[in-house]
Amino acid sequence: MGRREQIADAGIRLIASGGAHRLTHRLVDKSAGLPQGSTSYYARTRRDLIALIVQRLSDGSQGDIEDLTIPASLDEEQATALIASLTQRMQERDAAQVARFALMFEVRDDDELRTALSSGAPVRANLQDIAFQILTALGAPDATGRAPELVALVDALLMYQAVDAAPLDIARIVHAYLGGLKR
Repeated sequence: MGRREQIADAGIRLIASGGAHRLTHRLVDKSAGLPQGSTSYYARTRRDLIALIVQRLSDGSQGDIEDLTIPASLDEEQATALIASLTQRMQERDAAQVARFALMFEVRDDDELRTALSSGAPVRANLQDIAFQILTALGAPDATGRAPELVALVDALLMYQAVDAAPLDIARIVHAYLGGLKR
């Protein structure tokens, strides 16, 4: 792992453990076990540091889906299990999910970073493609139009889990969504 990744991972841990306000160059250096000033070398400003973290978050999410294979045909139970399993896999990187959602509020007024963290993230297109494949394999109408909705549903489930907002039965929620597509 290179310095940039080490710095980004330390930033993710700091945000996840105490919020975005804890993201300072000095605390990142300390958390990463680096000499003071190291983070500033790789990320001159706080915005640069956030951009480094956003990239690392996207890379991690990409790793969650790399080996995913979607069968050509799925029934509702199979599709539900696949989506619930993917959601669980993404949630296993709990600190990354907490940091991602915290940063969404932090960068809401920065179009470039907000887009890189959400709709413009390279992994977002891949997630929408996976959602399209699942919906197509299920035989759902308008798979193209529904794919972004399914990704948004998974995002919402991840957020609820990340902040432990309420107990969730992910499979039940996904199954209800998929069942509603045929009505």
